[in-house]
Amino acid sequence: MQPDALNLRHLAALAATARLGSLSAAAQAVSLTQPALTQGLAKLERQFDEPLFERHPGGMVATAAVQVLAPRIEAALAHIASPRVTMAQMRALVALADAGSYPGASAATGLSQPTLHRAVADLSIGLRRLLVERRGKGIAFTEAGRRTVRAFRLARAELVAGLSEVAALRGQETGRITIGAMPLSRARLLPAAVTAFHRTHPHVEIRIVEGSHAELIEPLRDGEIDLLIGALRAPSPGDDVSQVPLFEDQPVVIARSGHPLAKTDDVTPGLLAAYPWTISAPGTPLRLLWERMFEREHVPLPPVPVECGSVITIRQILLDSDFLTLLSPDQIAVELEAGWLTQIGDPPAALRRTIGTTTRIGWRPTGMQQHFLDALTKLVAG
Repeated sequence: MQPDALNLRHLAALAATARLGSLSAAAQAVSLTQPALTQGLAKLERQFDEPLFERHPGGMVATAAVQVLAPRIEAALAHIASPRVTMAQMRALVALADAGSYPGASAATGLSQPTLHRAVADLSIGLRRLLVERRGKGIAFTEAGRRTVRAFRLARAELVAGLSEVAALRGQETGRITIGAMPLSRARLLPAAVTAFHRTHPHVEIRIVEGSHAELIEPLRDGEIDLLIGALRAPSPGDDVSQVPLFEDQPVVIARSGHPLAKTDDVTPGLLAAYPWTISAPGTPLRLLWERMFEREHVPLPPVPVECGSVITIRQILLDSDFLTLLSPDQIAVELEAGWLTQIGDPPAALRRTIGTTTRIGWRPTGMQQHFLDALTKLVAG
C-alpha cells in the first residue's frame, strides 16, 4: 500500500483514537462527528485488512499495528501542520516540485493538468500562502512553497516508514533504504554493509545515491535519502542533522607506478608541490587536509589543474601523467594491489578525516533501517 491511497483526516482520527482511547474524545479532537470518525476507521481497517482497535469497557485499545503506525502519523501531521491539507493536494504539490512543470507532473501522476492546477490553488488558499508563481512560460516555487514541499516530503517519508513497519509485523518485510554514498564509503565499507544486510533481509530494496556531500545533503533534509555515509563535516552542516562517527581514515599521497617520486626516500611537501595535483573541491574534508599538509610546512599550495572528486577519473589521470592526489588506500585498493598506482612517501602526519553517518535530527529508523545501521557498525568494529 502507498500513502497516496490513504485519507489524511482518517489517519488523524486513527492517531487521535490511539492517543485518547475514546471515540467521542477523538471525534472532538479532529472535528468530526462520531459516526464519521467510525466510518473513517472502518475504511482504514478495510484498507489494512485487519482490525485496528479492540473495544473494551474502558475505551478503545490500539492493536500492535496501530501502536507502530500512530507515532508515524503524528509525526507526519506535525510536518503538514494544517488540518486543511488533503492527500491529493500533497501529492499534487510534490509531483509539481519533482517534475518542475504541470505537464511533467501530469505525465508522472496520470492526473490532468486542470486537476493539478486546482489542487495546488486550493492548497494555497487553505494554507493562506502563495506556493507557486508564474515565471515567463514556466513556474517557480516561492520560499513558502519550498518549505511546504520539504514538509510534505518528510510527512510522506514518515507514512512510508509506518506502512513498512506494519508490513513487518505481518512477516512481510518490505520497503526501501535509500543511502547517500559519498566517495570513500563506496570503496569497501558500503558494499560490505549492503552485502551483509542483504543476506538477512533479501526482500528489502536498497537504493544507493552517489554524490558529493553538497549534492546529497538537501535530499537528506527532504526525506528522499535516509542516511549519508562518508566524511563528516566540521563544523556540522546545520542543527537539523546529526553526525555519528564510525572510524578515522588516513589519506595518503598517490601517484602512478614509475612516478619520479616513487623511489624517493624523503618525500617533503616541497617536493610534492613541484607536481600538478588533482583533488576534490575547496571546502571538502579531503581538500582541507591537502591544504593543511602544505600550510603546516609553510609551503605554497601547488597548482590544481584538475579539480575532481571522482576516483575513477582521478585514477585514469594518474595513470596517464605525473599528477599526484590524496586518497584513502581503500578507495584504490585494487589499483595498489595490481601495481598500477603507488603510495608516495609516508602518510602525511596528523592528516585524518572522520568517516560516519549523517541523518536528520528526529529521524527514527524503522526496524530494517536499524538493522542496516547495526550491520554497518558491526563491520567497522571488525
